[in-house]
Amino acid sequence: MSESVVEIKKLWTIFQNGDRESVVHKDLDLTVVRGEVLSLVGGSGTGKTVLLRQMLGLETPARGEITVLGKPAAELGKRGAASRVGMLFQQGALFSAFTVLENIAFPLRELKILPSALIREAALVKLQMVGLAPDAADKMPSDLSGGMIKRVALARALIMDPPLLLLDEPTAGLDPESSDSFCALLRSLHRDMGLTVVMVTHDLDTLFELSTRIAVLADQKVIINDVPKEVVAFPHPFIHQFFLGERGQRAMELLREYPFTV
Repeated sequence: MSESVVEIKKLWTIFQNGDRESVVHKDLDLTVVRGEVLSLVGGSGTGKTVLLRQMLGLETPARGEITVLGKPAAELGKRGAASRVGMLFQQGALFSAFTVLENIAFPLRELKILPSALIREAALVKLQMVGLAPDAADKMPSDLSGGMIKRVALARALIMDPPLLLLDEPTAGLDPESSDSFCALLRSLHRDMGLTVVMVTHDLDTLFELSTRIAVLADQKVIINDVPKEVVAFPHPFIHQFFLGERGQRAMELLREYPFTV
C-alpha cells in the first residue's frame, strides 16, 4: 500500500471580504502518495495556490485537517517546513541584494543548522544539481535570465533536501526552449532524489510531461484525482473546456507522447 505524504480531509477554505464570505473549498479531500507528481488543475478562483500555501503552513483553513509527512501542516513551523517541504513560488523571486550563492544558502543561514564553513559547499552542490556552472555563484539576480532565476530558486527550495516539493506554475514566464529544459530538470530531480511533488500548472506541456496523476478542482472540491488518461475522459464542463476545447488536439498528442510512469 502506497505511503501518504499529504492527507487533506474535509477541508473548508473561506475568504472574507467585508461582510461577505466566499467558500473556495467545501469538504475537500485529497491524498498525495510518496514518489508521485500530483498536479492541481482548476479554473481561476478554485484555490490551487491556496492549497499549496496551506500544505506549507502559511495559511490556515477554516475547517478540516491537513497532514504533511505525518504532522499537522500548521505545526511544521519555520524550521520544520524548510527541512521537510520545499516551495518554488510562481515568480521564483530572489533577494536582489544577494548573490546567487547567498540566495541558495539563505535557509541554511537563517536557521543556523550548519556551520558557516559548510554552507557555501552545500549551496555549490545544489547549484550544480540544477545545472548551473560554478561561475554563476557570485552573480547577482539582475544578471540572470528567467530560466536561470527559476533554477536558482529551485536550488534554494531543495537546499535542505526536503522529501516534498511544491511547485506553483514552475514554467510560467519561460520561453518554450527554457520551459522544456526546466521540465527535463524537474523530471530528473524527481527520479534521482525520490521527491514527492505537488504542482499547480495550467500549461499542457508541463502538465503532461511531469504529472503521474492530476487532481481537478471544481465545484469547491476535487472532482477527480486520477491518471491523465482517465482525467481527460471524465465528463465535466471544466475538463472539456480545459483539455478538449481549442487545446484538445495538443492534449491528445501529449497523451500519446508521454508514458506517465514514476
